[in-house]
Amino acid sequence: MYISGIDEDAIEGYGAVNISLINDLPLFIDPFLLFNSVNPEYQQIHNEIIEYLLSLQKQSELHPHLNRGMMLTLYMFSEIKQTWLGFSLEGKAGLG
Repeated sequence: MYISGIDEDAIEGYGAVNISLINDLPLFIDPFLLFNSVNPEYQQIHNEIIEYLLSLQKQSELHPHLNRGMMLTLYMFSEIKQTWLGFSLEGKAGLG
């Protein structure tokens, strides 16, 4: 089920995404949108993301054989389901 009564070209021209209302849609932060923002707070968030990724690179050089727990802790960027948009027929684990 998608937005009805609205021309697909109008949605695309506006830059919007025609989301499915059947499945959840995970949110994410696009670091390039943060980078291009005129908002200094967003630029700072972008810088902090880059700093964290550089620190991960350093850690991988210092400790090339991390155990599974540390790998998941440091390198897995899972989303919390509270940030998902949309609806799902079967809970918050949709395929959006």
